[in-house]
Amino acid sequence: MFNSKSKSDISVDAPVPQSGASIIASGTTLKGDITSTGDIRIDGVLQGNINCTAKVVIGGNGVVDGDISGQQADIMGKVTGTVKVKELLQLRGGSNLTGNIYASKLQIETSANFNGQCHMNPAVVPAKTAPTNGTESKAVAEAFSLK
Repeated sequence: MFNSKSKSDISVDAPVPQSGASIIASGTTLKGDITSTGDIRIDGVLQGNINCTAKVVIGGNGVVDGDISGQQADIMGKVTGTVKVKELLQLRGGSNLTGNIYASKLQIETSANFNGQCHMNPAVVPAKTAPTNGTESKAVAEAFSLK
């Protein structure tokens, strides 16, 4: 009656990369981590981390309480967490970033607010932050004779 296929005959297609941006709209609150190969725009509230291989945009009403990792980032809203960008990080007027920055290039407009440490060098952008046990600080202090 029904033409059935065995499980071995069913194929699962690989996901097709999307060229459009993923958007978390204003009025939306999302709790959890986001991983994307395409651009992401946050205009709502995200309580979690963003791991993106493209551009991350935090809109003027956007709020992120978590870490951001991406190729580029353009921040106009509020971010609390570490931001790691392989290329250009832009802090637009009225933005508020509380946390450490790792970027190759940085552009901060005059009315942007940044509170944290800034690490700039193409080689300094780490893929993931490893837990430290204090030995790195000792090694740096010894290398620069900062005892």
